[in-house]
Amino acid sequence: MTMRARSHRPLTINRAAARAHARGRQRGAAIITALLVVALSAILVSGMLWRQQVQIRRIENQRVIAQAQWVARGALDWTRMILRSEGDTAPGITYLGGIWGVPIAKTKLSDFLGRIGAPNDNGGEDTYLSGSIEDAQAKFNLRNLVSSPAPGVLQLNVTQLQAFQRLLTTLGYDGAFAKRVALQVRAGLLHSATRFQMPTLPGGAGTAPATAPVTSDQQTGGFTDDPGMSGGDRGPAPLMMTSVDSLLDVDGVTPEMVARLRPFVTVLPTTTPVNMNTAPAEVIAALMPGMSVSSAQALVSRRETVFFRNVGDVQLALRGAGAPNVTLDSSLVDVNSSYFIVHGRIQHERAEVDRTSLVYRDPTTHSTRVVRIRDQL
Repeated sequence: MTMRARSHRPLTINRAAARAHARGRQRGAAIITALLVVALSAILVSGMLWRQQVQIRRIENQRVIAQAQWVARGALDWTRMILRSEGDTAPGITYLGGIWGVPIAKTKLSDFLGRIGAPNDNGGEDTYLSGSIEDAQAKFNLRNLVSSPAPGVLQLNVTQLQAFQRLLTTLGYDGAFAKRVALQVRAGLLHSATRFQMPTLPGGAGTAPATAPVTSDQQTGGFTDDPGMSGGDRGPAPLMMTSVDSLLDVDGVTPEMVARLRPFVTVLPTTTPVNMNTAPAEVIAALMPGMSVSSAQALVSRRETVFFRNVGDVQLALRGAGAPNVTLDSSLVDVNSSYFIVHGRIQHERAEVDRTSLVYRDPTTHSTRVVRIRDQL
């Protein structure tokens, strides 16, 4: 009996050790599992906090951008007030020496508000604005390439087409692009609600500019081409041109060409004359057949001292600059403008808004309205 009891004692000890070892392994696995759960929870919580922080930052950015856009809206309204005041002060004349032509350098909004007497409650400390007003009618309007000599008719304007050809040649491009652009403008106007809108001149009712003769095709409300343009050149109807960048839709036009044309070409909703008080020499030379750029530059130099008060002054200046004795058409040239391009830049905290607006000023009442706005954030 003694020997048998002794033989069972080592077995009992081994079993106890095994059970202790198993419990130790279980405790180790539980600790590891707990650590994994804690790590996973930390990852999930940090992810939730990060997403919440991103969402808060996004809301803050939207708030800052909205505030910057409201500041830009206020600056645009202030610009419209300047244009209307300028029209009341000098009716019928738009020249570069007007108050509208003075650009605004980068200015802190709080300082600007202080200058006009508005209370400054520590607002606008991190807000800066700058901008300028550009005469849109100082450039060649591509809308002039198409006219409506009769209701329901869209026709290429031969006189304007030739002027655009001369402008392209002056800038070093092939004049054949003028035909392509004119066809693109006409095709884009096919479904436009303003395709037959005529400009209203200061004298009263609108008059149609010089165009090619009306054919039987036009009398039926269709399209026709001036001599040398076949129906196959019409092509599909693209979107209506709204900016100079729309020239990229024309075959053969490159971004470099658009950048080169931008200072001299624009696209306005209606046909407009060119303001001889603000037009550059290249545009003036293109409008006057036989006039060189150097002669036009001499006219521009003379204009810097005395601006033109009417078309008669322009006629005399053209004669003095050596231009041919041509009879000026009020539908081609003028000394007043109705369309202006307003450039504004707002920096509010970390948001920046570059706003370009097209503003129309009525030549009679001098009231203004915004035609279109384009923001770059």
